[in-house]
Amino acid sequence: MHLLVIEDDPLLSRSLAQAMTRHGYTVDALARIDDAIQALRQGRFDLVLLDLGLPDGNGLDVLEWMRAHTDSTPVMILTARDALEDRVRGLDLGADDYLAKPFSITELEARVRALLRRSQQRLDNSVRFGGLVLDTRSASAWLDGAALDLPRREFSLLEALMLNAGRIVQREALENRLFGFEAVGANALDVYVSRLRKRLAGSGLSIRTLRGLGYRLEEPRESFGEGRPE
Repeated sequence: MHLLVIEDDPLLSRSLAQAMTRHGYTVDALARIDDAIQALRQGRFDLVLLDLGLPDGNGLDVLEWMRAHTDSTPVMILTARDALEDRVRGLDLGADDYLAKPFSITELEARVRALLRRSQQRLDNSVRFGGLVLDTRSASAWLDGAALDLPRREFSLLEALMLNAGRIVQREALENRLFGFEAVGANALDVYVSRLRKRLAGSGLSIRTLRGLGYRLEEPRESFGEGRPE
């Protein structure tokens, strides 16, 4: 998952990014409204963690801009403002959740998982396709019952392909998910795809390259189309 943290407290922003990264998320952190809106224009995110008291205005301006531009990305408001009117306004503008500071990182992580499940229409933290099983809560993976030791970016890539199993995932979307705004080489994604292919060798599952389009996770042709993420 690709998360955007909009928080002007550098210590809290760093703590949030570290906590989310440990669970396999790619995180971009920004502190100003203008920068956040520019990032939302340029990239796709799976979740936004939004502070309200930003140096150049009210964080709700970001939320209002998103919904006005039909951006339905889930938004969780993180703020020290606990007045009822602030909570009501944020929810009425389209926020999906609200967590008052100070908060427990453990609770934040659970709320993030819940929002992501809801946005992906999943009932629990697991994703399945063929002999593959992912647990998004623990960032763990198994292939035919055997544990896979996946680094964070390989896990994120596999999760994206499994959530769209049988469908093409655009290269740009995968790069955005794995690297965010980090500057990487033109072939960086290919390296991770190659590593995953080696891990799936002999399982009957394959990652197909569709030139100019992207990648697709497939089962053997005789059963193709039967499996879908659960």
